[in-house]
Amino acid sequence: MDLVIFDCDGVLVDSEMIASRIFAQHLTEHGYPLTAEESRERFTGWSLRSAKAFVEKALGRPLPDDFLETLAAKDRAAMTGTLQPIAGIHEAVAKLAVPSCVASSGGPDKIRYSLRLCGLIEVFEPNIFSAWQVANGKPAPDLFLFAAERMRTPPARCVVVEDSVAGVRAGKSAGMTVLGFCGGAHCGNGHDARLRAEGASLAFHDMRQLPDIVAAL
Repeated sequence: MDLVIFDCDGVLVDSEMIASRIFAQHLTEHGYPLTAEESRERFTGWSLRSAKAFVEKALGRPLPDDFLETLAAKDRAAMTGTLQPIAGIHEAVAKLAVPSCVASSGGPDKIRYSLRLCGLIEVFEPNIFSAWQVANGKPAPDLFLFAAERMRTPPARCVVVEDSVAGVRAGKSAGMTVLGFCGGAHCGNGHDARLRAEGASLAFHDMRQLPDIVAAL
């Protein structure tokens, strides 16, 4: 394997609990009642544009023009001072024997803000790719294929590290080897089995295991 492609939320930064809570509150305020748990179950791994389109179709009306902008501001306020990196991620990336990059469903500003808060921006910059750069977000393969192209690596030589069902499906559709990460605060009992059922080659809970897993591939 010649490249490791990391998702961001729930893989590099432990943000899914925060993000799902804020998203649920924001949607509820705009007439689409949702709990944080329902938000995690329904939208984890989706791009915000795809989630917004889904909700608008369900409501039968458009959300406000500033919906995503206001959500981004709320996310930043919630993450500042509370967001933590996934345990062991700095050590894991440092020990990888191959290059790595980020391919996330978040917007470019959100991804970089999260990585900056957790001391990871210098680790990955400039190899940070967003679903906003492609036509279709996860579970479509577009983002991972775009990242592989930019990193000049054949898809078959790429390893994707994902925590969501949508992300695993996207990686498999891209023809890549997918590893399911289950060490985030949002990953409950049975999450590893769900990811394997969607096509993850294996699931692991401790990010410090990653360099040995990739080496074994």
